[in-house]
Amino acid sequence: MRFGLFILLLSFCSCRRAPESEPTDVSYRVETIRLPEGLTGETGAIEFLPDGRLVACFLRGEVMIYDPKKEDWKVFASGLHEPLGLLALSESEMLVMQRPELTRLVDTDRDGKADLFETVTDDFGMTGNYHEWNYGPVRDTAGNLYIGLNTASEYGIVMPEVRGTLDTTLVPGKPLQKFAAVPYRGWIMQLKPDGSIHPFASGFRSPNGLVIDDLNRLFATDNQGDWVGTSVLYEVKEGHFYGHPASLLWKEGWGRGDPSKLPVRELEAMKTPGSVLFPHGIMAASPTQPVIDRTSGKFGPFAGQFFIGEMNQERILRVMLEEIDGQLQGACIPFLDGQGLIKGSNRMAFAPDGSLWVGHAQHGFAGDLGIQRMVYTGRAPMEVHAMRLQKDGFELTFTQAIHDTVSLNSALFRLRHYYYEYHLKYGSDQFDVQPVPVNRIDISSDRKKLVLVLPEIKAGYIYELTLPGLVSDAGTGLENKLICYTVNRLVE
Repeated sequence: MRFGLFILLLSFCSCRRAPESEPTDVSYRVETIRLPEGLTGETGAIEFLPDGRLVACFLRGEVMIYDPKKEDWKVFASGLHEPLGLLALSESEMLVMQRPELTRLVDTDRDGKADLFETVTDDFGMTGNYHEWNYGPVRDTAGNLYIGLNTASEYGIVMPEVRGTLDTTLVPGKPLQKFAAVPYRGWIMQLKPDGSIHPFASGFRSPNGLVIDDLNRLFATDNQGDWVGTSVLYEVKEGHFYGHPASLLWKEGWGRGDPSKLPVRELEAMKTPGSVLFPHGIMAASPTQPVIDRTSGKFGPFAGQFFIGEMNQERILRVMLEEIDGQLQGACIPFLDGQGLIKGSNRMAFAPDGSLWVGHAQHGFAGDLGIQRMVYTGRAPMEVHAMRLQKDGFELTFTQAIHDTVSLNSALFRLRHYYYEYHLKYGSDQFDVQPVPVNRIDISSDRKKLVLVLPEIKAGYIYELTLPGLVSDAGTGLENKLICYTVNRLVE
């Protein structure tokens, strides 16, 4: 009875945003959305309906709909188990990825609440380990759905009764490492329109973020830890292996025993490199969902670029990709630090009005609770818009013209390179950390592009560039002065 009363109160609660000051000297304003009283704001997923209403699911099991115009919340469904993914098919039909299954929720009588809960697929294993979270779905242009399945934690347990075939090869795992005691933990799975599910790609530790880009390519983030030297963004291709060996137990025809006992160099030769690495403690510690700016300028000058959440810092990242010799690679840069943003940026979605909404989570780890949104104020930011690899250096494009008298001062460009090792050990140190001299600086006639000419560029390295004193022609300093480029292939 008390639970029913709680749901009733949520349904009729009109919740206004707390009044906030209106800064005039920033490009992006952060606003906090007030949640219904009594709701634990651990956000598992957010998405917008075509009419501008927000759908959000929370890890305690609620699926809620928020009307930004009326500033009120209504319950669409409740009783789910740690939902961490959402795909809204219409205002009355949604797919939710919860711990035991991918579920279809339908409001058949159009009263605003789901009355049909239907299993779409539960064709994957569960051991009861706390770390077996599930992500997605995202959908490609052919109608295929993709979900990501976390590995289990060596600090958790395996229940006496499991779902799926049990393989204890890596349980408990010595030395300690994440494991996949049931299929298909550590895989990204493809669910076809005919309802059949297929293992798509292996080697993931914790793929807490999936997205399909405008070219129908699938991407996933993975978190630093065992076998993951630093956090990473992958382009995910069918049949590829992305580094964490636990999932190989469930590769068809494997038959080679404990995959983590294979020589590291053999595993590394099988591994597909990440498109962008996020240097740990410098750029990100726990990246989450990528989203793509498709707002046609409503969110500023970064159309087509990726924005990625970060759990451990009050930060949103921005990623710029390019393809070199068939391999995606590129740069990452902080997009927004602080300015009212809180930690735990777990899920993001662009609203029809062009604002970027962020759902936060904590769930026993670093993070925070609630939902915020970022609004472009119209004040053009001074930023590195793109960083591209050249045969003999890097080309930097800026959102504003840079001051011509300071741009040629090589002391304003601090560059170093390093790499991370692939190994079982939790995370990796930086290796071969070396300063990289800038031989020459070329500037375009409009002063919006610079080319840093270097003596040498090495594949397999991260190039970390700091721009401490660069200013625009109008005297405005860069809002973000650190950028890191992952070199997978060289320009021939």
